[in-house]
This record gives sequence, C-alpha cells and structure tokens, in this order.
Amino acid sequence: MMGDLGARDATELAGMVASGQVTPTELLEAALAAVEARNPAINAVVLVQEAAARRAIAEGLPRGPFRGVPFLLKDLGCEAVDFPGHNGSRLLANTTYARDSAIWQRIRATGVVNFGRTTSPEGGVGTVTEAAVYGGPTRNPWNLDHTSGGSSGGAGAAVAAGIVAFAHGSDGGGSVRIPASSCGLFGFKSTRARLPDGPYSGEGWAGMAIDGFLTRSVRDTAIMLDACEGPDLGAPYVAPPLAHGHAAAVSRPPRRLRIALCDTTFTGEAIDPEVAQAVRDTAKLLESLGHHVEPGRPSADVEMMMRAWTDIVGVGTALSIQKALNGRDLTPDLVEGIGRSACAYAATLPPTRYLEAVGEIHSFGRQMASYFASGPDILLSATLAEPPARVGRYHHNRDDYVNYRVGPGGIFSYSPFCAVFNASGQPAASLPLAQSASGLPIGIHLAASYGNDEELIALCAEIESAAPWTARRAAMA
Repeated sequence: MMGDLGARDATELAGMVASGQVTPTELLEAALAAVEARNPAINAVVLVQEAAARRAIAEGLPRGPFRGVPFLLKDLGCEAVDFPGHNGSRLLANTTYARDSAIWQRIRATGVVNFGRTTSPEGGVGTVTEAAVYGGPTRNPWNLDHTSGGSSGGAGAAVAAGIVAFAHGSDGGGSVRIPASSCGLFGFKSTRARLPDGPYSGEGWAGMAIDGFLTRSVRDTAIMLDACEGPDLGAPYVAPPLAHGHAAAVSRPPRRLRIALCDTTFTGEAIDPEVAQAVRDTAKLLESLGHHVEPGRPSADVEMMMRAWTDIVGVGTALSIQKALNGRDLTPDLVEGIGRSACAYAATLPPTRYLEAVGEIHSFGRQMASYFASGPDILLSATLAEPPARVGRYHHNRDDYVNYRVGPGGIFSYSPFCAVFNASGQPAASLPLAQSASGLPIGIHLAASYGNDEELIALCAEIESAAPWTARRAAMA
C-alpha cells in the first residue's frame, strides 16, 4: 500500500488512518518518497515544507473527514502562513502571508497533512502550466510530451502521478476542469461564491474564479466541498443554500434528467473526432441509465462572453502586476510575455470598459439561465476540444495576450466550453470517461443550472458507478 497511494482515494486512506492500519506519518513519508521518485519527470510539486507537515502531525491533526491524508495546495491563492508561494511568477517569488485564508482554514480543519504547493502558470491565465519561476514546464504523467493542463496543472499532475490522492486547485476559466480532463481525474467547479474568497480578496475575476479540488473520486470532491462551502465573514454575495450537502447527494441517484447533447463547440464548430465520439458515447451511457438525451446547445452570446472574460482578466492581471511591482520597471526578468502584454492591453482600454465587461458577463449569465429554465437540466459536452496539447504550444513567452486568448488557434479554441460556466456562475464538472487512441485522457463536461450543485454531483456519482474510471491510471502512478 505504501508505494501505491494513487490506487486509493482520500476517503479510503482516511479510513485506514482512523482504523489504525496506517499512520499519518507513514502516509506523509510515502508521499515524500513519491515526490522524490516522480516529480523530477513532471515538475509538479514545489516549495515542499516537510517540517511544517511533521509539526502539524506532532501537534495533533483536526479530527476531520480526511485526517492524516497527504495534501498539496496550488501555488496561486489559498494563502497560508506556513506555506509561502511563488504564485507562478518570479515577481511574486517567495511571498509570505501574515494570516491564513478562509479556504485554507477550512481545508486544514478536514485533517489533511499539507506538505507543499503545486505549480501554476503566471497569473493563472493559461490552459497549460509552464511558468519560468519553476525552471521548466509541468508535464503530463500520461505522456511527458503533453501538458497536464492549467492553471491547476501541477495539482492535476501530482494526483495523476500518484503522489497524492487529491489536491487543491482553483478555476477561473476552467482551471480545475482542464487539468482534470488532461490528467484523467474528476474536477468540479461549484456555483459562484459557493466557497470563500477572503480575506485576501472579495471576489476573483468579477466572481468568475473559485477554489476547487482535483480528485480521483466523486466522493472525495463532495466531502471536501461540504467541509469548505459557505461564505466567509464579509463576503459580498453568497451562493444559494444547499438542501442536504454534496456528500448526501452522492449517496442517492438523481431524478431522471433532460440532457442536451452538444458534440460541437457551443457555437457549432467541429471538435476533434475522437473527443466528439467520446461525448456521443457518454450520451448513450446516460440514455442507458434512463435519462432523456437529445441534441442541443445554448443560444447565448459566447463570443461576447469570451471577449468580456479576456478584458476582465486582462485588467485583473495588470492590477496585480502593477501592485507587486511597487514602482519597479516591468521587465522580462520579472514578468513573462503574456503578463507584460496583458498590462499593455489593459492600458489601452477606456476607464469604463471593466464595468461594461462585467455587465456583459452578467447579461451572459442571464442568457444561460434562460436556456436552462426552458430547456435541459444538464448540458453535456467535451471539456476540451481536443486531447491534451503538446508542451510548448501555449507557453507564456509571447506578447500577444488578446490573440493568445481569443485569436485563431488560441486558448478559447482549445478550451471553448469551460469559461462559459465561470461567466454564468453555474456548476460544472469534468469526468474522466475516455481516452484517445494514443492513450491520452479525454474529459467529458457536464453543467447544471445555477445553484444546482447537488443534482450535478449526484449525476457524476451515478456515472462513476456505472462506468468506473479508477482502474485507468498513468503508468507513472
């Protein structure tokens, strides 16, 4: 067991700790050994704080649902006193924190043993994780020539490689679901404001960004979400309340649902044939479970949303960079090309554009709400338009932020589905249901109406039971 953490989910490991079959120290040492053996190939785990992890064990772990299970924080946000961060940037390297974030306080209360951080791209604006501050790209454990995704690419790679059973991530445009798809994992993006943002920020990217987790099982995500959900003190807005909780929803099948099948992009463009077939195969599975499936896609203005997303994130990126520069020059040794060009682009926008873009995002959310109100319960699509990209294809060493996001062959062409639900605020998930002929994972995307997290995660659990995926693992794991 000690050499094969990746074969068990976090819930099972926590049960083994509770029953005395294994100790938290033994699990930590196994995870550290896995870092030593596997991390050099994938470059996923950074800023290891072994002493902090051992101290937490020695002082007594909280008796939460994951007591004693090794864990990793994404190196972007999730501020924690004991865990400094680079935040994916040389400009922010070795940042320390005076107080813990609300999300880390809740994660820590589950009893996890956190021992480090995982890589992220600078600013979290990419679908790959290749930040210069880490000395090289993060690679996919399934095939080292391909990306593990982004921006929670280090988290996805660490879990897929069997270093940890689950890890923290965050999702502002697909940053949990894209690595989940790329690495053969489960990733869930909650309804807007379901999880706390404070005290370091009031909201992320106009409410589009939210924390989350990369897991091997639906139940691990559900239990962790229940432990972390709810507003923190002074939150500007809150998500609709849950009826019974995510874990309770996992334990019982959902009602039979109306499901819209979209095997193209939401604007009708063709996607990779293998990926499209995986979507259709999932539709057949859902029909076999008694759900009603028919073709459909939303009529919302996706192109408007994508441009508004790009402007909001560009302004947010520029603001954070300028604040961190603190009067220093914006030079290539401090900030990568995409970040510098985001600053240059933000400077060209009129002062009113940010609020206009936020208004467009809100309008888009209403369009999507109208579609679900009069149409399906669930929208089924791919997570990515193709299997995981090769390393280097979406690197940040360029000066074309807008083209990088919305230009031909850019990020939104590669990932045309995920950001839609960050903008609308709706819950969405990526399920590891398929593989390409070359052996790369293919994620299937499901989204539900605003606030309907419980029904969505219940459906994910039903699919997991009908088509288990845990036996499919990267050879490295």
